Amino acid sequence: MDNRLELSREEFSPEVNLSRYLQHIKKFPILSYEEEYDLAKEYVKTRDAKISYRLITSHLRLVVKVVSKFRGYGLPIAEMISEGNIGLLYAVDRFDPDKGFRFSTYALWWIKASVQKYVLTSWSLVKIGTTSAQKKLFFNLRKVKNRLNLMDDREMSQDVIKSIAGALDVSTQEVLDMNTRLKSHDGSLNALVDNSADNGVELLDFIADTKPNQEERLARAETFCYRKKLFNQAINCLNPREKDILFKRRLAEKAMTLDDLSKSYSISKERVRQIELNSIKKIRKAVAVLQ
Repeated sequence: MDNRLELSREEFSPEVNLSRYLQHIKKFPILSYEEEYDLAKEYVKTRDAKISYRLITSHLRLVVKVVSKFRGYGLPIAEMISEGNIGLLYAVDRFDPDKGFRFSTYALWWIKASVQKYVLTSWSLVKIGTTSAQKKLFFNLRKVKNRLNLMDDREMSQDVIKSIAGALDVSTQEVLDMNTRLKSHDGSLNALVDNSADNGVELLDFIADTKPNQEERLARAETFCYRKKLFNQAINCLNPREKDILFKRRLAEKAMTLDDLSKSYSISKERVRQIELNSIKKIRKAVAVLQ
C-alpha cells in the first residue's frame, strides 16, 4: 500500500482532527469585560460578522468545558462540540450587553441546551425526555446515584427511589424506568451472539415469528369458506322480511336503527327487535342441523 495514503488517513482521522481543534482554539485570546461589552454593543448596532467572530472564538473553550461534563453518555465528543458551537451562535445573536451580565454567563445556557438536546436525540433510538421533568431526571439521576454511592447495578430501595423522585420532582415509576434505560444502552438485533463463532448467529435469529404459517393461514381460509357456505344455506330458512331486517341490522356496513325499520315496515320498534333476535335463533338451529 502507498505510504502517502496511510499518512493521509491518519492525518484526517477524527481523533487527530479533534486534537488539532483543541490546540487551535487555545490561540484565540480571552476578552476582558470592557472589550466584550464594547464588541457586544457594536454588534447589536451593526451585526458585523467580524465582531461576532471575535465574540465566538473567544468562547470556544467554554463549549469544550461544557461538553466535557457529558462524556459519560458515550457520544462522539467532536459532534457534541459542534452542537455546543451552534448554541454559541444563537447566544451571540440574542445577547444584550445592557443587562449587566457577562456574555459567558448568557452563552452557557444556550451551549448547555444545545448539547443536552443532541444527547437526548442521539443517546437512544427510543425517544426519551419528552417533558422538562424527565429531561432533568435523565441528566441528574447519575449525579444523585453517585452522591449516594449507587453507581453499580444493584437495585435501589424504595426509600432511595422515593427520595430521588422527590428531589427531581418526578414519580417513582419514572425513576425506575429511567434507571433501567440508563443501565442498558440500545443494542442491534444483528449483533452476533458469539463473536468467536463462525456460524454468524445473530440475536434476530432467536426472536419467534408470531405470524401464522402457511398451514395455519390455509386452515383459517378453509374454515372461513366452510362457515360462509353454512351461513348462506342456513339463511334460506328466513322469509324475505326477516332476511331484510337481519341484513340491515347486522350485516350492512352501516346498520339501520330500530326506529327507521319500524317506520319502513309500519310496525313497532319492539317488534323489529323480536324479528331480529328470532332470525338469529333460526339460523343457529339451521346451522346445527347442516353440520
